[in-house]
Amino acid sequence: MDSLITAAGRALAAGDPLGALKRVALRDDAPALALRGIAMAQLGDLERAKALLKSAARAFSPREAVARARCVVAEAEIALVSRDLGWPEKALRAARSTLASHGDRVNAAYAGSLEARRLILIGRLDEAERLLAGFDPAPLPPVARVAHELAAAGIAVRRLRTKAARAALGRASLAAYEANIPALRTEVENASLVLNEPVARLVAEGGEKPLLLEEVEALLASGALVVDACRNVVRRDGTVVSLATRPVLFSLARTLAEAWPADASRETLLRRAFRARHADESHRARLRVEMGRLRAELSGLAEINATAQGFALVPRHAGAVVVLAPPVEEEHGAVLAFLADGESWSSSALAIALGASARTVQRALEELSAENKVQAVGRGRARRWMTPPMTGFPTVLLLPGPLPSD
Repeated sequence: MDSLITAAGRALAAGDPLGALKRVALRDDAPALALRGIAMAQLGDLERAKALLKSAARAFSPREAVARARCVVAEAEIALVSRDLGWPEKALRAARSTLASHGDRVNAAYAGSLEARRLILIGRLDEAERLLAGFDPAPLPPVARVAHELAAAGIAVRRLRTKAARAALGRASLAAYEANIPALRTEVENASLVLNEPVARLVAEGGEKPLLLEEVEALLASGALVVDACRNVVRRDGTVVSLATRPVLFSLARTLAEAWPADASRETLLRRAFRARHADESHRARLRVEMGRLRAELSGLAEINATAQGFALVPRHAGAVVVLAPPVEEEHGAVLAFLADGESWSSSALAIALGASARTVQRALEELSAENKVQAVGRGRARRWMTPPMTGFPTVLLLPGPLPSD
């Protein structure tokens, strides 16, 4: 490899894309195309970067398998940053296998970290955890260690393992300062914000207060009966009853929990669950039916008793009943939770991450756009949606992935 390519590679490793471009901007050989692509990605021109990396991969000969695999890993990183979740993950796995088989341990590990971070985004935490399990990132260079630790922290945050998340982010911060790349330090600092900002509200006995992530972790381990409005489940210790697909039952459970230890009136229950302003006998009959269904669902956690005014929730083996609610409740809260990371998302990527249909996500984005809560950039297939980060918005508890005991 000639001296200009070597110097450009060192400049990129030090976070100096302009210095790299000065050396290879006018060259069209395969190594130069690859370095130009990475430099353009660091400068934020992702479309140009993708084109250059594809050209580089084609320009390398079939015998240069490692160089081709490195181009694929760079493309995968651009896809992750641009939230192109439809990018073929099989290509990244094949590249990782090629790099590992040829002894390029550093880039193979980096590819694994990218794959894990993609899996975390779409809620496949078990797969991401298996991918990182047993791997020691200590021998890796700082940039690769940062990627590994951010993936580990992402898993720990979504599992509500606050101590593990704090430790991983601490290691990532040390590695980022060792790398001395400002953009990398900023990325770690932004990822660390979730540990010091409210991610939920505790609603109990007529009052409420904001909760940090570690306080949510403590609450779920406290033995209280928690009606979790972030995940639409009812839980106590290791027992979890999901009502995510039964919104009426969850609305009734939440209303009963907010009224505890008193009862909730029938009028309040009808208004909250059925949006009935003027209840008639048919509404009351439906309320009795739905209460019977909720009683069956929660039979292992609580009793639901009829009272003169309505119904009361009586927990089994729990000292208190509380509601865990998002600090900001929105009709399309899950969509806003993803967009709050400050990145631009396509509607198809949001649909993959949310496990929803593309049309459902498009309708949500159109409604949010009409309310000036999100904005579109580009047109057609290049259209992306984004919003500035929202202070205090629960970008963790609304993202996919099981919490403890789910």
